[in-house]
Amino acid sequence: MQVKVREIRGGMRNMKITGRLKEVGKPTEIATRFGPATLATAILEDETGSVRLNLWREQIELAKAGDTIVLENAFAREFGGVVEVNIGADGKIAVLKRR
Repeated sequence: MQVKVREIRGGMRNMKITGRLKEVGKPTEIATRFGPATLATAILEDETGSVRLNLWREQIELAKAGDTIVLENAFAREFGGVVEVNIGADGKIAVLKRR
């Protein structure tokens, strides 16, 4: 289902989101229940607003700040009162336009 950023709520699944990466943070190593992982936090924006996007492992290298991207099969969770978007193992990131 195609959604705009302002429509995203925690618990939503199977979303398709198109937007521009406003910024991509520095990757950090964190411990997860699946073992150590690399995470970079990004800000994804469209004409309706912005949302936090978690990029995991190899996803970090797929797109850079300023790129217009489309996320497929993304899901949203609320963590500490903040809605975050993630792309699971069955999701995809595609770059539509490089900055």
